[in-house]
Amino acid sequence: MRHLRVGVAILTMGNRPAELQALLDSVVKQDLPPAHIVVIGNGSPLPPLPHGAVGVELSDNLGISGGRNVALDELRKLGDLDLVVDLDDDGLLISPDVFSRLAELHTADPKLGVVSFRVADELGRTQRRHVPRLRVGDPARGGLVTTFLGGGHSLSVPMLDEIGGWPDEFFYAHEETDLAWRALDRGWHIRYVPELVLQHPYTSPTRHAVYHRMVARNRVWLAKRNLPALLVPLYLGVWAVLTVVRSRSAAGMRAWAAGFAEGVRTPCGQRRPIRWRTVWRMTRLGRPPVI
Repeated sequence: MRHLRVGVAILTMGNRPAELQALLDSVVKQDLPPAHIVVIGNGSPLPPLPHGAVGVELSDNLGISGGRNVALDELRKLGDLDLVVDLDDDGLLISPDVFSRLAELHTADPKLGVVSFRVADELGRTQRRHVPRLRVGDPARGGLVTTFLGGGHSLSVPMLDEIGGWPDEFFYAHEETDLAWRALDRGWHIRYVPELVLQHPYTSPTRHAVYHRMVARNRVWLAKRNLPALLVPLYLGVWAVLTVVRSRSAAGMRAWAAGFAEGVRTPCGQRRPIRWRTVWRMTRLGRPPVI
């Protein structure tokens, strides 16, 4: 049986050279060696890279979506691939069999489009926001889901060829959900596999200065791009109520409101609403696209 060819994409802003080096060490130690490794300096210079890794230094920060699309283009130039693995530059693969396990999973299910890793800190703790389910439950329980984690996952190249890449316009926030909804609408599966662990420091998403604005703007764009017209106001209304109830910061709410207004008034790329049977499929998987 032919081994699947794995390409690895890593984005960095050049501010975590020690963590990046540790991640690259864990990548090259995998028992299924990656065919290609691409590291994108997202608006920053790159440190020295190990032999075989290709570095691309971008003059501007294109965000997560734009940077990952550049990485995909570069990986395609380097040769044929079956899987692309995206990894956060401050993450770490603590097991040497991650890529071989991915190859087994994708081989066993030809319609497996995405495998989402479990993100855990050095003490083995997984934050609620890192479990891709509405009802979190036990983070060690895997299964089919409707979205995935950006910090560590695999993507089927045939799936990407069919649905396209990341939404450049998003820059940061909800880009995984946009890709996931498009994949589900084309019949691909997304599986959360908690045995595949990306070790990652315990963090808060609000550490990013643009968090509240980007989350709000992109949530509106997500709905405008992907949802049937009847669900757009319902989805955004439920989310707005939850945001107001949960908010503890007046400054954060002002940034959120500005982002929401920006999302309403600005274009968001081509609209391709998912089918109602996809809505029903997502509902059966435990997360209807209204919350």
